[in-house]
Amino acid sequence: MRDIQELKEIARELRIDIITMVYNAQSGHPGGSLSAIDILTVLYFGGFLRYDPKNPWWEDRDRFILSKGHASPALYSVLAKAGYIPKEELSTYRKIKGFAPDGYSRLQGHPAWQGNKHGVPGAEASTGSLGQGLSVAIGQALSGRLANKDYKVYVMLGDGEVQEGMTWEAAMFAGHHKLDNLIAILDNNNLQIDGDIRQIVNIHPLKEKYEAFGWHVIEIDGHDYQQIIDAFTQANQIKGKPIMIVAHTVKGKGVSFMENNFKWHGVAPSKEEYERAIQELTFGGVVV
Repeated sequence: MRDIQELKEIARELRIDIITMVYNAQSGHPGGSLSAIDILTVLYFGGFLRYDPKNPWWEDRDRFILSKGHASPALYSVLAKAGYIPKEELSTYRKIKGFAPDGYSRLQGHPAWQGNKHGVPGAEASTGSLGQGLSVAIGQALSGRLANKDYKVYVMLGDGEVQEGMTWEAAMFAGHHKLDNLIAILDNNNLQIDGDIRQIVNIHPLKEKYEAFGWHVIEIDGHDYQQIIDAFTQANQIKGKPIMIVAHTVKGKGVSFMENNFKWHGVAPSKEEYERAIQELTFGGVVV
């Protein structure tokens, strides 16, 4: 496992990739990508997710599904860092031309399952139609159990997403079947495209709700690396229950003017905003 300082440096690089992708495309979702990236950094590069970028169809791999598929810049930056796709492919985000065999871009606004014609290596499902990812993850977890496989299925949901009724049907199913090979992460930044989730459709209290559905719930600061590491460590030891990690995060984390501002849910920065964000990320928050 890499040490925490090394993981933080990886996350800083990935934040730069996220902002650059969205800026170059002049389209995308920076806020929720930035809130999720610390968690994904620990999952992929902290020794928790079992994967082989040279063999993305490895039968015994752990699975990760980004249910909040609009945060695709976070996933694409991670997949490039992990070796699934070339780093230079990130420049094709939301473009027509790219690295697919027929010359089209694989990196669209929402990730496409790697088995599709223009699918992304390492993407375990086509996501972005909110509310569906948890059910897909449950299907994969149940399949693994029936096949006597020991892989884990990780899935990240957005907090606005869990306003969808389908997520609670899925939560009930997972709890009923005691799917302890399922580890869900809720990116709880409390903001969605129209504002504060607590004013739109309040989903709190989360811990009590998931526990009532038969889940083991772990609450953490989603930007505290030790807490993230401890949560994944604990999650892998739980037996007889699916696991929900409620990660309290900050939308736009790492870029001062994006933090806790729902405007940055799905808006690309201007040239001046892009340069300021890169300066902050490059010089540790000091704009020069």
